[in-house]
Amino acid sequence: MSEKLSITLPAEMVAAIKESVDSGRYSSTSEVLREAMRAWMRDEEEHAERLAALRARIKRSLDDPKPTVPLDDAFVRVRAHADRLLRSR
Repeated sequence: MSEKLSITLPAEMVAAIKESVDSGRYSSTSEVLREAMRAWMRDEEEHAERLAALRARIKRSLDDPKPTVPLDDAFVRVRAHADRLLRSR
């Protein structure tokens, strides 16, 4: 089912849409906006997946029975790792 919407866009967005249609890349402004919505929906889905993966990693970390690393040691390890990465580039 489709529904007609009325939206207000800034002039530069309208110009970009019209340019895409005028160039022949898209056949209509609706097609441009549908493609933009598909891209936005993909981005939202990927964001949700990344967030779920981060939450799972945090949960695994919190559930890990190994002893924790003192904060000062953790910073030393992170700095050393960052230094190694920078030197390798």
